Amino acid sequence: MCGIVGYIGNKNVAEVLINGLRRLEYRGYDSVGIAVLNSKLIVQKQKGKVSELNAVLNYDEFESCNIGIGHTRWATHGEPNDINAHPHTDCNGQIALVHNGIIENYAALKKILLQHNHIIKSETDTEVLVHLIEYYHQTMPLVDAVQKTLTKVEGTYGIVVISKKEPDKLVAARNGSPLIIGVGDNEMIVASDASAIVEHTRNVIYVSDGEIIEITRNNVKTYDLAKHNIEKLTDTIDWDIADIEKQGFAHFMLKEIFEQPETIQNAFRGRILLEEGKTRLDGLRLTEDELNAIRRIIFIACGTSWHAGLIGEYLIEEYARIPVEVEYASEFRYRSPILEKGDLVIVISQSGETADTLAALREAKARGVKVLGITNVVGSTIARESDGGVYIHAGPEIGVASTKAFTSQITVLILLTFYLARRRYMTADAGREFLQELIQAPQLVKKILDKNDEIKEIAKLYHTHRNFLYLGRGIQFPVALEGALKLKEISYIHAEGYPAAEMKHGPIALIDENMPVVFIAVRDEVYQKVISNMQEVKARKGNIVAIATEGDEDIKKYANHVFYVPATRKIVSPLLTVIPLQLLAYHIAVLRGCNVDQPRNLAKSVTVE
Repeated sequence: MCGIVGYIGNKNVAEVLINGLRRLEYRGYDSVGIAVLNSKLIVQKQKGKVSELNAVLNYDEFESCNIGIGHTRWATHGEPNDINAHPHTDCNGQIALVHNGIIENYAALKKILLQHNHIIKSETDTEVLVHLIEYYHQTMPLVDAVQKTLTKVEGTYGIVVISKKEPDKLVAARNGSPLIIGVGDNEMIVASDASAIVEHTRNVIYVSDGEIIEITRNNVKTYDLAKHNIEKLTDTIDWDIADIEKQGFAHFMLKEIFEQPETIQNAFRGRILLEEGKTRLDGLRLTEDELNAIRRIIFIACGTSWHAGLIGEYLIEEYARIPVEVEYASEFRYRSPILEKGDLVIVISQSGETADTLAALREAKARGVKVLGITNVVGSTIARESDGGVYIHAGPEIGVASTKAFTSQITVLILLTFYLARRRYMTADAGREFLQELIQAPQLVKKILDKNDEIKEIAKLYHTHRNFLYLGRGIQFPVALEGALKLKEISYIHAEGYPAAEMKHGPIALIDENMPVVFIAVRDEVYQKVISNMQEVKARKGNIVAIATEGDEDIKKYANHVFYVPATRKIVSPLLTVIPLQLLAYHIAVLRGCNVDQPRNLAKSVTVE
């Protein structure tokens, strides 16, 4: 959730912190603050966004400062206000701390601190950390005080701490909330993710759970919670600052929607063996015996990634004939799941840091099951803790509402389907035909994007409505779910996705002349069934928007508005049908004056429960 940045070096620290927080703001934007050190500890924080803090900062005041920390918040404990904003400080204004995560035993710790006459000013769980560090820092170095404090803590955290007593170092630690250290030339920067780092360096150290890091401008020392030294390797980020700029688009979300021809291609680039009708996924790290032993696949994910998993279920069951289940990670982790020999768990997460999905991964591994990961972020916790997996190569996704990551996930799931199906029932000829469809998908997506203005005109007709229904059948049902989710996330319009046939079992009661109903009605084996469902809506005066196959003139008899997508095979079709739904949500949200990239109450990477 929250965005953290810390810096030590020769640059104006306030500029580095504010620029870093701007790039991290998609992680949380309720309140913001920085703390810097020179001869004293200077803290400025407030409710609101980074731009609001930036407007009141006097950068000249920080010109001689070369160390500091910053934070942009997604509120958990305590409402967004000036007092609850980070950084938090100790009683004497000597120590400042920023935190991402939840301290579960904060109430008990707070009670003890109050008995020792500490003054707790905020409603947050975070503030107990800085006061505990203050207590131990009286008699020991900062890194030892942090280590001692964390032995008392239950919960998740990514923290960075500075102390006036040791003005030449940052101390950071992680348990469940991501941190990365950027290694520069006579400077170091620590952040929640690489977007705040790439402006300064591409050389990074990934921090693992249970690690404490002591950072000076020329050195990084890593310890475990028992204060044993840990050797860490430096990795290289393979993208640059241009990837996280808007590049002329009004919003990151629109830019990322229009990047999908490229990102879909990146997801299958180098992974298709067309002549053999096969795919190669070397990162799975599965032996032939392990592949042959698969009896069931369980996809585990949250939100948009869960919808991708549902599409994976349809694909793998139909083409590879392997039973598939799709689980919400937040539910799976608190059940006693039945996992047996022959089960393969696949977790899906754009960030690779989703707390519930990571916990589900660990639960599955603890039960002795092979776990694979499908993720976007190289070096993420899920990528490192999985037994194998596949990167989707979508590049940085800044818009909170996921778009390009979703289609990249689907692309990887199509590749996985071929990988399994060709080992079982699919012939080489069939494999070649299907893969040729996938190769053509980026160009077909571009054709849809070229008709963006048509979707915008439809959005103008419906942006004032308060409720929507999205309906699809078969593999298009998860696409309907995703379309409804996009509209909810960014426009704040209530929307529900349903299997079209299930409309008769409840939602049909809602349909009248004020209810827009979006049907995914492409020509496939259930097309006539969907037409019947459309007639049921039309009979009740519902307003129908249909996503249909090019050349289908008959559908105009039933739909008020039709948006056409190119004809393609079912296995590839979700890559096409979701695009107009993304655009529809985007344009409706813009017309309603919503903050598309930073919708209220949401954050990009959900690293807390």
